[in-house]
Amino acid sequence: MKADQPYPFLGKAFLQALEDSQSACAETGWQPMHIKLDSASDKISMPLYLKDHSMGEYVFDYAWADAYYRHNLEYYPKLLTAIPFTPASGPRAALSSPLQARHCQQLFESVLVTAEETGASSWHMLFPDQQQLELFQDLPLLHREGVQYHWFNRDYATFDDFLGAMTSRKRKMIRRERKEISQQGISIEIQEGANIQPAVWQLFYYLYERTYAKRNGTRGYLTQQFFQQIASTMCDQIAMAVAYKDEQPIACALYFFDSHTLYGRYWGSVDEFQFLHFELCYYQGIEFALSKGLQRYDAGAQGEHKIMRGFEPIKTHSLHWIKHDDFRGAIQQFLTEEKRSIETYIENAKEILPYRQVATGQ
Repeated sequence: MKADQPYPFLGKAFLQALEDSQSACAETGWQPMHIKLDSASDKISMPLYLKDHSMGEYVFDYAWADAYYRHNLEYYPKLLTAIPFTPASGPRAALSSPLQARHCQQLFESVLVTAEETGASSWHMLFPDQQQLELFQDLPLLHREGVQYHWFNRDYATFDDFLGAMTSRKRKMIRRERKEISQQGISIEIQEGANIQPAVWQLFYYLYERTYAKRNGTRGYLTQQFFQQIASTMCDQIAMAVAYKDEQPIACALYFFDSHTLYGRYWGSVDEFQFLHFELCYYQGIEFALSKGLQRYDAGAQGEHKIMRGFEPIKTHSLHWIKHDDFRGAIQQFLTEEKRSIETYIENAKEILPYRQVATGQ
């Protein structure tokens, strides 16, 4: 792995592939209006989209939009700073030197200008990392919290070391689940970057679409061109876990990674195989993270069943500017109540973690 690999989703290759492939564009309700500030000493950029819906965001504000509608007000269009279809925390503004509070003020002022020009009701920054969250919090923004489940490498050298930190019951459960994979005659191979076979990419896209059709009866957000493009432009930050049965590929899970974190994004299978989802999306990801010396595995949004498999509940964050004074106050009250319930949930969830001794605080 190359040294100092950056967060994969804010880079030009990922965002450009979204737009080139027509996955995130005006026609799909993601009109790019990215901010680029260029002064004598600073070059700052931040993704910004004008949206007429809230799909593909993973921080749900449908109730806010409904409240606007019931009061004969327009919630859409709104402005959004996020990585489309990607609920993975990370930086949301790019700068060659460390981002400072004055840069955040400049970006916010640019957002307000764009909001005035477009008639946007609000601006939302989704899943900023802790550092940028703190820098933006001095601005007049509402702070919302959410929950995800991440695995942390607590100085494990091997997967067995990870299992050794768990209670006997959960350790046996995971070993039983993994054994079931081999008993079904399934083998797993990790293919990295340029070594991912074209036939595997073809199967992966078929399974990606199949998963959306089965779950929602819709097409996936991402086009085949998107995956074809990142397969070429991001090959040093991509891996695929591929399951085989009778020498034929039957399931795939796609990962991205940087110098610190593995990100599990999409998976699919040609049929139902017991525990295969856990194997590809959790256990193979943990093994891959250990092999790369990564410290965290973000396996995607939602999924309480991750807790008993060693994924810890963590807070996620979003920031919101609401133009309408009355709604801003009402939303702030809602967020205050929501925050209390999230804190209670996380404390309760930590109580059922499967570790013999839990060292949290991430």
